[in-house]
Amino acid sequence: MVTREEIENIAVLSRLKFTEEELNAFSSSFGNIVEYFDALAAVDTEGVEPLKTVMEYGNVFRDDVVEPSLSTKEALANAPKHNEVFFKVPKVIE
Repeated sequence: MVTREEIENIAVLSRLKFTEEELNAFSSSFGNIVEYFDALAAVDTEGVEPLKTVMEYGNVFRDDVVEPSLSTKEALANAPKHNEVFFKVPKVIE
């Protein structure tokens, strides 16, 4: 069981503030989580290979095919502000 002091310490380390009701609720919730991890730790995994994923995936990337790009004029056509070559945007750094 996770003690109230441990939960308060976790809250301080996480910079979180809880009400009394939340602290009481977390006490039982954290206790259940710790019990679950204890049950997982008790499982014999000797000889079991580490698993990267539960699904078999192949390469999901498409082939890199060179295709014609937009011209500068086409790329700037819908821009609210631009000059002959660049988009104009508001200054965000002083």
